Amino acid sequence: MTNAQPHSPDAATVDVAGSPDESVKETQLLQVLTKAANTLNEAGVPFAVGGGCAVYARGGPASDHDVDLFVRPRDVDAAREALVAAGMRPVDPPENWLSKVYEGEHLVDLIFRPNDRDVDDSMLARAQWMRIGPTAAPVISGTDLMSDKLNVLDAHRCDFAPLLRIARALREQVDWAQVATATAASPYARAFLGLLADLGIIEPGSEVRR
Repeated sequence: MTNAQPHSPDAATVDVAGSPDESVKETQLLQVLTKAANTLNEAGVPFAVGGGCAVYARGGPASDHDVDLFVRPRDVDAAREALVAAGMRPVDPPENWLSKVYEGEHLVDLIFRPNDRDVDDSMLARAQWMRIGPTAAPVISGTDLMSDKLNVLDAHRCDFAPLLRIARALREQVDWAQVATATAASPYARAFLGLLADLGIIEPGSEVRR
């Protein structure tokens, strides 16, 4: 597998397709990510960047949504306290798998149990330090990233179009057989992996779980 060329523009000059408003949102999101990552690094809280920011770091399409940070369950309180001490606003979500803070209007999700699976030392160990705009941070592996995104699919969230863009951008960074194993219980994931094979995005057979 080969590594992507990560995005490394200055936060003030992020070049993304779309309207000026979208470019401003991307810049602001990178600034929030920079503050959150620097804060957790200074506090000594292990974490890895996930979600749309991880996709962007690995060469995929840009995101103007929230910042997702993966932390171990035992570290989530320390992470939240550090971010609140840095000026972010805490929110108590109803979900039992994440915590939330806001920097202005921008949401930072502290995810400790994605898809009913605890973030653990091995997941964080697989993360790679990468440039993301003006900062550098550990970014979850391409394999973990795709597994997480496919396990979210269900009858109400089954839009393959954004995932196709991500899969094309990240395909050489992903162990697709491992993704197939990690998502074997999901018929939606199996359908998507079959589509990737049919389109020639991944090697036929690599979508078959081990």
